[in-house]
Amino acid sequence: MTAVRPSLRVEKRLLAAGRVTVIGMDEVGRGAIAGPVAVGVAAVTLDVGRVPQGLADSKLLSAARRTELVPVVRRWARTAVGMASAQVVDEQGIVPALGQAGAAALGSLVADGLDLEGAVVVLDGSFDWLSRAVPPTMHPPTGSLDVVVRVKADRDCASVAAASVVAKVERDSLMTTAHEDAPHYAWASNKGYGSTAHYDAIRAVGAHDLHRKSWLHQASSVALDGFDELEVVGR
Repeated sequence: MTAVRPSLRVEKRLLAAGRVTVIGMDEVGRGAIAGPVAVGVAAVTLDVGRVPQGLADSKLLSAARRTELVPVVRRWARTAVGMASAQVVDEQGIVPALGQAGAAALGSLVADGLDLEGAVVVLDGSFDWLSRAVPPTMHPPTGSLDVVVRVKADRDCASVAAASVVAKVERDSLMTTAHEDAPHYAWASNKGYGSTAHYDAIRAVGAHDLHRKSWLHQASSVALDGFDELEVVGR
């Protein structure tokens, strides 16, 4: 698949309009049946340099290329990744989980010294799942954090593409590490998504603590035929 090269056109327009910082934000792992949902952020300012060569939406890049880009992206922008566990997804739902992960990522930037006064978040998609999750203590003194949603921002906006890359690499690394303790689920290859091997392993040995149990119960009858209750195994 040919990667679409993102630009800073949207970011520079926002900065020219008076924004101090533009924070690209994107999620990874929303559709997985195991593992956390991850949200990446990449903050840029007026002095941002040229877009790193080869940067694109993480879905359009090979695993090797994403890994190569992470240190480049981290030098180019201020980045962070927040996560919400499978348990949070089960207990609160995917939208609150996304919000918690996004707020955690922003909180990491703030802890690292980023001032949210004059900042705007460019959020990939068509729905703002972030604003309600940002605690009042993180709001700028002048009011609530400004959030702009943009469809295909991960493809078009360099800051959002950068956020997607750091989130994807960090989440994939977590799932690859988890594979070492539970190799039968093939997480090193499927990263927690619902592959045939993944579902076969759930049938054979039951569900792991990293599985989103509510999602397994709601999965297709073909994928999970024969499940009455899901026994939790592992950690």
